[in-house]
Amino acid sequence: MQSPPPNIERACVVVLGDIGRSPRMQYHAKSLADRRYFVDLVGYVESKPLEDLTSNPNVRIHPLSPFPELHLPGLAKYLFKSCWQALTLLMVLISIRKPKFILCQNPPAIPTVAVVSVYCFFARCKMIIDWHNYTHTILAMASSPKSVIVRLAKAIETHFGRKSAENLCVTKAMQQDLQENWNISATVLYDRPPLQFHPRTLEEKHALFMDLAKIIPQFASAELDPTEEAQEASAFTVKLPSGEVKYRPNRPALLISSTSWTPDEDFGILLAALDAYEKRAVEESAHYPRLVCVITGKGPQKEHYKALIRERPWQKVSVVTPWLENADYPRLLAAGDLGVCLHYSSSGLDLPMKVVDMFGCGLPVCAMDFNCIGELVQHGQNGFVFKTPNELASQLCDWFRDFPVNVALTNQKERINQKLKEFQQLRWVENWDRNVKPLLERI
Repeated sequence: MQSPPPNIERACVVVLGDIGRSPRMQYHAKSLADRRYFVDLVGYVESKPLEDLTSNPNVRIHPLSPFPELHLPGLAKYLFKSCWQALTLLMVLISIRKPKFILCQNPPAIPTVAVVSVYCFFARCKMIIDWHNYTHTILAMASSPKSVIVRLAKAIETHFGRKSAENLCVTKAMQQDLQENWNISATVLYDRPPLQFHPRTLEEKHALFMDLAKIIPQFASAELDPTEEAQEASAFTVKLPSGEVKYRPNRPALLISSTSWTPDEDFGILLAALDAYEKRAVEESAHYPRLVCVITGKGPQKEHYKALIRERPWQKVSVVTPWLENADYPRLLAAGDLGVCLHYSSSGLDLPMKVVDMFGCGLPVCAMDFNCIGELVQHGQNGFVFKTPNELASQLCDWFRDFPVNVALTNQKERINQKLKEFQQLRWVENWDRNVKPLLERI
């Protein structure tokens, strides 16, 4: 196990969740490590963290022991799980050398923020909270906002949240809410795409399609037209004997979405919109392409929605739900024709990172409308927002009519592409240096 170099500050980053599925906290850890901090990264290792962390000599990952599967009533399970997480987290924190500060994400306030706050009090180090959302609003989605557990969670979140030395948050709306209702001053750190989320050449897209064709039948080549002289082909592209890569003239359109398959994303909306697209595409077959919809990610509701998808007798639409490796996910986003984000915020104050990733790859997005989505997606300028399945269906049909050349949308597509290029000018590293480095200098 590596030891930190001499004269290097120590920082601890706590993720009470799967490290591999917590990109923002991984980016924090990498930024700290790249700036002469030795980082102890604490969390669950259910999926592989970024290679930049596992191979970084300035990062040490401390896996937490997962809560054992026990058949308990809901409230009892929540209490036992919280106690288990608190004890395992505290044991890890005690086992590492004292850091200068601990950066932890919220949610969950129970037990992360509470445990870190108590540890920092006795260890005489500082706590920084990165506010992604609120614990009590997420709990309220599954029960009443007036329930005992929700009120208790809000009280704990408020009490320990005010113990932090510094705070980060994801939107200006959350910054204002923290100040007005919590008396907490926070620095806005918008999510920005790291460099791996960037547009790709057609040759790079073809290589991805050929890789995915091995595991996803919808990406494999259909029968080639006799006039298509090809060295190799996917459903979307052909590589000529000369080495030149071209799009196939009658290729399917590629729709991309990603999810954790949790209750804050209602994929019934997307399925209803795809039903409407299917109906229109069958009725006007000459004007609408076949649509391949790729939904990436894993989570508790995945099997439920896969069962609903299997029931659909679609002719013009197919849906696939692969789990992609970290390296393949940015490649897929850059190869898509349109993205869909169904995230809506339990608090109305956070923004979906998946849209940031899509924008970084140059992929236009249709996003669920909620209170502060305008801080990221401006309707008709860099993407689209919708509230109902009918609105999403209308956007899909407008975007893909006469695909891939829609003369009516030419000017709008050019404007959106230009806005996305402007968005890509500010990346995570520069944004972190601009907003977080001054904050750390105050500690």
